[in-house]
Amino acid sequence: MFIIAGLGNPGREYENTRHNVGFATIDILSDKHGISLSEEKHKGLYGKGIIAGEKCVLLKPLTYMNLSGECIRELADYYKTDTRSELIVISDEVSLDVGNIRVRPKGSAGGHNGLKNIIQMLGHDEFTRVRIGVGNKPREYKLVDYVLGHFQGDDIPVIADSYKLAADACESIISEGVQEAMNTYNRKNSAE
Repeated sequence: MFIIAGLGNPGREYENTRHNVGFATIDILSDKHGISLSEEKHKGLYGKGIIAGEKCVLLKPLTYMNLSGECIRELADYYKTDTRSELIVISDEVSLDVGNIRVRPKGSAGGHNGLKNIIQMLGHDEFTRVRIGVGNKPREYKLVDYVLGHFQGDDIPVIADSYKLAADACESIISEGVQEAMNTYNRKNSAE
């Protein structure tokens, strides 16, 4: 059973922030596939359904970003999910331009505390990631203030399109494999 985990922070004050692009993508997948996020256990909000012909769990960890791994580990243990081949994590990425998607089969946390905690809790870094570009922080910002900030101006429609692309990338990973999804989605967005 696949787990698709979108990273973010719970609470109204964090809605539509750069750090919550994972939550926003889970919402797209939930709506598209009719999967209600109605179960609240294992430190997360989740729902079960079928995506690309496979049983899937859509998950929003409710632990706050820096402890995302606690929720993912509990849920993966509960469903006996192979986190090396059946876990997809969606997160924000400041080193990518706004709206760009990067699919990777494994790798380091790259300074992302949510990914760092997941690696720590799972004991490996071999899970699939879908990273959504939120743009590099301006020099005058602290990183935490930037990622907890909201998208502005022209970035708003670009990021909205990227949620759909990231959702499509997740479907591609499940149906066609990580390599094919990388070939299709690891490109610059059309706004550039």
